[in-house]
Amino acid sequence: MLWIPLVLLYGVLKGVREIVKKKALEKNSTIEVLFMYTLLSFVIVLPQAGAAMGMETRFYPYVALKSFVIFLAWLFSFRAIRKMPISLYGVLDLSRVMFATLFGVALLHETLGLWQTIGLVLVSAGLLLLKYRPRGAGGQGGEQKVAAGYVVMAFASCALNAVSGLLDKILMRDISSAQLQFWYLFFLALMYLLFLPVSREPVDLRSAVRNKWVWLLSLLIVVADRALFVANGMEGSRITVMTLLKQSGCIVTILAGRYLFKEKDTAHKLVCALIIVAGIVVAVL
Repeated sequence: MLWIPLVLLYGVLKGVREIVKKKALEKNSTIEVLFMYTLLSFVIVLPQAGAAMGMETRFYPYVALKSFVIFLAWLFSFRAIRKMPISLYGVLDLSRVMFATLFGVALLHETLGLWQTIGLVLVSAGLLLLKYRPRGAGGQGGEQKVAAGYVVMAFASCALNAVSGLLDKILMRDISSAQLQFWYLFFLALMYLLFLPVSREPVDLRSAVRNKWVWLLSLLIVVADRALFVANGMEGSRITVMTLLKQSGCIVTILAGRYLFKEKDTAHKLVCALIIVAGIVVAVL
């Protein structure tokens, strides 16, 4: 059962990563952070190039597909988190539980028992409760309007991340964690490099290199992803349960929203998150 603490570690680091993304985006544009972040992450894993070699040719297109899925997911999530309160984004991000569960049941033929079904109902209830804010809650005007335009992006990112999780589970049956991490970051950095001229945004890579949050972001993704890939490769790990465990990071983002970013109405979001976390705990029983 070592895969459970590994996935919990990924979840906590994922919550920390959302905070660091928000801080990094205060100094640089979305595309600047995305490109430099993925490039530095690839540089960090370069020492394991030897262990990454020898992957069968037939797996390269699938790893490239995973990279493309993450390429789109991060474009959506970075644009959303730049404008949305991090506490709200953290709770919306929990919706990937539903997407991943559907994929796990439909494509990997994992089964949902009574507790998993009850857990999903609680997760859905917590997400729906986000729509109903208490009267007189702070930030009713500005925060709601800003967030509304990016909700679709946040949900699209969740769906794409669930697809990526499914691909991880499938690929880790035949390749090593070092191979997956090395080649997925290689393809991802290449995609963002090619996207730079397409985006037609002014780019100041020197500023991005000097952004300490980008460096921290790169280190966090490498450590978190390695923990997740190793967990995926362990016998007995299930994508439906793993996706639930990953969402432990939502508490980190909500607390950060209140104490670091001074966001309002975090109590309501915390209640929603606790309902969702209760669903996660029930589903793991």
